[in-house]
Amino acid sequence: MKAVVWMGKKDMRVENMPDPVLLSKKDIIVQVSSTAICGSDLHLYNGHIPTMKEYDIMGHEFMGEVVEVGAEVKNFRKGDRVIIPFPIACGCCHFCSFGMTSACDNSNPNAGQTEEAMSQTGAAIYGYSHLFGGYDGGQAEYARVPFADANAFK
Repeated sequence: MKAVVWMGKKDMRVENMPDPVLLSKKDIIVQVSSTAICGSDLHLYNGHIPTMKEYDIMGHEFMGEVVEVGAEVKNFRKGDRVIIPFPIACGCCHFCSFGMTSACDNSNPNAGQTEEAMSQTGAAIYGYSHLFGGYDGGQAEYARVPFADANAFK
C-alpha cells in the first residue's frame, strides 16, 4: 500500500509499505477514504517530537470502510463506514470506564518513556511518535485499528 512516511526532520514521503494485518482478535483493518493533516503533524514534520523513526506512517485523524474484522470485535462488520479519533483506548481500564480515553492505562506500550519525557503518561496515538506507542497512522491506504470496539465509530 502507499503511505505517507516520516523520513527525518522536514522529510516526509509517499512510499510503498506492507499492508497492515490483524495483530489481535480485537482489531479491525480500515481502507482509508479520508485523512487529515493536523496542526500537531507540523510538530513531527519540524522535528519537535522525539522518538520518530524512519518509515513511521503518519496520520492520527482518518476515516474509511472496514475491510477485515477480528474474531472478538462485536460492534463492526465488513463494509461499515467508520471514523477513527486520534487516541487509542483499551475501553476497559479505569480511565476508559469514565470516558477519559486519552488517559488510557493500557494502549501505550511505551508509557514509561512517555512519563519520563513528559512527566505524565497517556494513551497511544496513531502515527505520532514511539513515545505514544509507535502505532502506524492513517495517512495510508489501509490502517489497523486496535481495540476496535473502543476506537472506531459509525
